[in-house]
Parts: sequence; C-alpha cells; structure tokens
Amino acid sequence: MNLIKVLFITLGLTLTANAAKAQQKIGSVNTDEIFASLPEAKTIGTTIDNLTKTKQTEIEKLITEYQNKLKAAKDKEKTLSEANKEAVTKELIAAQTELQGIGKKIEEARAQAGKDIAAKQSELLTPLQQKVRSAISSAAKERGLNYIFDVASQESNNLVYNDGSEDITALVKSKLGATAAPAKPAGKSK
Repeated sequence: MNLIKVLFITLGLTLTANAAKAQQKIGSVNTDEIFASLPEAKTIGTTIDNLTKTKQTEIEKLITEYQNKLKAAKDKEKTLSEANKEAVTKELIAAQTELQGIGKKIEEARAQAGKDIAAKQSELLTPLQQKVRSAISSAAKERGLNYIFDVASQESNNLVYNDGSEDITALVKSKLGATAAPAKPAGKSK
C-alpha cells in the first residue's frame, strides 16, 4: 500500500513538473520608454509640433482678420445717421456677410488642421510603430517568451499587474540602437 502511495505521489510530482514546464512565458515591455529613447520619435514629435504651430498661425491670421473686420464694422455703425443710413446699412450688411464667410473659413481651417495633423502623425508614426513591434517580436522570440504586455499602455486589454515577469524593454532598445537614460519604470498597479 505504501508503495502505491509513493508511486502516485511520484507520478503526481512528475506530471506537475511537466505541466509547469509547459506554462506560457510572459514578459513585459514599456513602449513609452522605448519611444522616448528613439531619435526618430523625437524628430517626429518636432515635425508634428512645427506643423501644429504652422496651422495655429494660419488660424490666428484668420481670427485677426475677423477681429479687424468686426472692429471696422462697429466703427462704421457708429457713423450711422439719417443722412447716410442707406449707404452705411448696405456696407454693414456686406461686412456681416464677409464676417460670416471669414468665420466659416476659421471653422474649416480648424477642421482641416486637425485632419492634416492626424494624417501626418499616422504617416510618420506607422513605420516607427512597425519597427518597434518587429523589435519586440524579435526580442520575445530570442527570450522564448509567449506573451508580452505593454506596461505603459492604459488600455483595458493589457496587463494590469506586473509581478516581475521578464521585462525586455532594454533588449528591445538595444536592438533598435537606442541609448537614452532609462525612463521612470511603470509601477505596479492593483
């Protein structure tokens, strides 16, 4: 009877050890830290900032034009008298139409600026994101990891708690040739 117990215990331990070996290996990566260390990302950020400033300047010019025309119309309205009522009224109606047109241009410029900036971000970031994903995939395969969770992401489909699983951020950065001071590590959460 003792022999049977020992046999079952040994068999159970063997099966448990094999099951433990078959478990999936999980690692983590901090993409915020990776992107912050890449010169390409900094260049993209500068390009987007410059485009944003250019678009903002264009919109501010339209706003200034609107404000100047509005002031001119208000000044013209002050000159309204019985003698020039008809002429001034026509001028004010024309000014109102012009102001509405400028207002519409401002709205269109804002909408177009948003589209232009989003398109430029997509155009510039997509290749870099693919490069980082490829490096992450390569690093994960190199370490024999089955899953990698981005500890920087706030999306609901990512790991919420990182209990010290293998972090391959440094390996990915080295594959990309990035050499920057390490960012503040993503903390453990709930």
